Amino acid sequence: MSGQSKWSEKANAAQRARPGALLKGLVGLVIALGFGCGTSQSDSAPARRAKVLLIGIDGVRPDVLAEVQTPNLDALIAAGAYTAGTTTTTPSVSGPAWSSMLTGVWPEKHGVLSNDFTAPRYDEYPDFLSHLEDVRSELTTVAVADWLPIMELDGRRALVGPSIDVREALDGYELGWAEADRRGVDFAVSQLQGADPDATFVYLGNPDEASHEAGSIGEEYREAIAMADAEVGRLVRAVQGRGTLESEDWLILVSTDHGRRADGGHGGDSPEEMTGFILVSGPSADDVIEGPTYIVDVAVTALAHLGIDPPAAWGLDGRAVGLRRSPGG
Repeated sequence: MSGQSKWSEKANAAQRARPGALLKGLVGLVIALGFGCGTSQSDSAPARRAKVLLIGIDGVRPDVLAEVQTPNLDALIAAGAYTAGTTTTTPSVSGPAWSSMLTGVWPEKHGVLSNDFTAPRYDEYPDFLSHLEDVRSELTTVAVADWLPIMELDGRRALVGPSIDVREALDGYELGWAEADRRGVDFAVSQLQGADPDATFVYLGNPDEASHEAGSIGEEYREAIAMADAEVGRLVRAVQGRGTLESEDWLILVSTDHGRRADGGHGGDSPEEMTGFILVSGPSADDVIEGPTYIVDVAVTALAHLGIDPPAAWGLDGRAVGLRRSPGG
């Protein structure tokens, strides 16, 4: 089965708003990674602790992703819901897009209109991890990124706020993006295996930079996507290796900030640049994602899985997608 057919099968099923068929060739891999295929918890079983791992992969076009061999993402799709039609911000660049993904609001609210981060309003519209610290301070939050503006912003409040419990900032330009992604995942794995995080965000930047450097969506870009998939596999295995897994309900979210043109660039409003994806996987994930999806839905989905029903005062623009149960259920 080609990469294109296996991904479009799942996405098309979601768009038709009916239960998608499991990808039969991936069932063994799903079982090996330890995820049930949409199984729900028994009413008589003790409630499991909800936990979230959000993996953000920079600049991945869904149609190109479908053509790359990505066994780890395939396995997550087979254990959840996936859409390849998620709309990102205008302009389709990383500053506004990552800000919208993590805050759940559009650029006119968070104030980031470019990669200059001239006048962010993160105090008013913080990232979802900071919201968690405000309302559930007992939860442990972790953020790892190798694009520095996500973590550090010239003495000002960065996108990932200062209240986050565990932070790891790396510089992809200094280390090289593949190495920086590897080190970031090393750190995240150490937290997933040796600590007890409740909400974790991990950023992978190599695919975007590889495409920019090559000026295309060709072999270098596709190799970088395959490398990102391998890093996703390391993170999933760290979750599945936790000694407390049986008492936990992990939701794994994977998304991207924007697509790109064939020349590797982005920032415009073409479908290729404006379209990303959302993947929702784990025991609490549904089989399909119904209705249109937007980048602002990611943060709200993470909060919903953790039982947070955002108050109107937060002004969030997204909705929870791809979950079997309602917020707090």
